[in-house]
Amino acid sequence: MKIDSKAIKQLAKILDETGLNEIEVAEGEQMIRVNKGVMMAGGAVGVQAQGAPVSMPSDPTVPQEANTNKPADTVSSDHPGAVTSPMVGTAYNAPEPSAPPFVKKGDSVNEGDTLLIIEAMKVMNQIKAHKSGTVTQVLFENEQPVEFGDVLLVIE
Repeated sequence: MKIDSKAIKQLAKILDETGLNEIEVAEGEQMIRVNKGVMMAGGAVGVQAQGAPVSMPSDPTVPQEANTNKPADTVSSDHPGAVTSPMVGTAYNAPEPSAPPFVKKGDSVNEGDTLLIIEAMKVMNQIKAHKSGTVTQVLFENEQPVEFGDVLLVIE
């Protein structure tokens, strides 16, 4: 695989500008992942790039199962009560570190209530309930990086 150092530098710059710890892009069969959390000698933080080959099925006419690596207790994003991430960023369950969480499992919520905050590009974005109900699952941890479409909560 040819290493595209210009692309890696651009991705590292995006990490610095957005405050994210990791970014991944794929084009065709090539993927680049830049992770800011690699410790180097002397305690300095460095940037790591990884390339991963994408395996192609031996017979393209045979349907293949997707390798989603999702835990068994996850919920599909098309579940009617699923609250999904509208962006890539860092999810926070409270407005500030010492504050109680916006919601926890078993809480009743009304449509429009703030459920969590996602920080993206140094902007705090409130994620609001799309319907009223009871929070039956909280599927993220405070300060967890999230991707577009990740299911974060379930409201039944």
